[in-house]
Amino acid sequence: MKIRIYTMTHKKFEAPKDPLYQPLHVGRAKSADLGYPGDDTGENISELNCYYSELTGLYWVWKNCHDVDYVGTCHYRRYLINEREQVFTEAEYETLLSEYDLVTTKRVKLNNSYYDGFSANHNRAALDATGEVIRELYPEYHELFVRLVNSTETYFGNMFVTSKPLYDAYCEWLFSIFAAVSERICLETGEDAYHKRVFGFISEFLLLVWVRKKKLRVKECKVGMIGEKAETRELKERLAEYFLRRDIVGAKAYFLKRREERPDVMMEASDVTGELRLCMQVIATAGMEQEAYGRSILERENRFRELMEIFATVNRVVAGARSGEICKEDIRFLKKNGVSELALAAAVQIPGGEKGGRERVLQEILRCMEADF
Repeated sequence: MKIRIYTMTHKKFEAPKDPLYQPLHVGRAKSADLGYPGDDTGENISELNCYYSELTGLYWVWKNCHDVDYVGTCHYRRYLINEREQVFTEAEYETLLSEYDLVTTKRVKLNNSYYDGFSANHNRAALDATGEVIRELYPEYHELFVRLVNSTETYFGNMFVTSKPLYDAYCEWLFSIFAAVSERICLETGEDAYHKRVFGFISEFLLLVWVRKKKLRVKECKVGMIGEKAETRELKERLAEYFLRRDIVGAKAYFLKRREERPDVMMEASDVTGELRLCMQVIATAGMEQEAYGRSILERENRFRELMEIFATVNRVVAGARSGEICKEDIRFLKKNGVSELALAAAVQIPGGEKGGRERVLQEILRCMEADF
């Protein structure tokens, strides 16, 4: 069983030492050479990377890789990982692929339908055209497409490992659909680079449609992150500057603007440390405190690291109260840092427990804070 997994990248990175993983520079036709093999040789669509994202790499593998039994894709920062949260080895993939037809990411559970979420953040015409093309070219898939596009699940990342024949069959189906869609929509919409990658986004969902229709045996795995996105790091650094200036209005405006530009920043795959969610919590809490008290937590603490520790502790206390296990040290920490009732009330509203018990949880925390621990 010969397996190769291509690590799609558009920038320099520290590649895994395991020879199973081979870097592939996607979109190399229109970018500076990184020193890796690129998707601009042989039969390719490298020049369309701005619309297809990592799919130009998938296309290249489909058309140019013919010396393996099993093939897969991952990202320069994202890898499928085992239960020990380690990147899969070749031996582990051999075992999995003897039992399953395809190995991929765990499905993402959405708050709303995939259609509503896509329409809110991307060019809905592209998704509508995709449905029309499937109805015309692959009518046996259309009913399933309609049902799933109105449900609340999708895969993400275009990361999967399967046999080369199945890989080729999927790519033939996928790229024939997008070739037809590209003739029906205007790709030059003036959108930014992120939103232009419309086919990259839709393909994540179409993998779910394809494996369901094929009734494949699928092993869904966790995704491990190596490093932090430069965009995420920059966002946190800028927010830290706003916090230092105690400029909560500026922090909120900046955060909302960046989230509109990059809706993916709040996804777990981007916010690997969870600190952007904590920043959002800081901004919301400080705003409510300023309105209610005329001052906010930023008057007492405005350093980024310390704020992250405070709000992580707030959330830990809330989680403990929901399960009936409150740590005395955490309570003392909150009292020492002057955490307000408003900050606790806001944290209690974060999903994670039974809705009817939020007031009970808040009152239990307040009772503990009033007690002499």
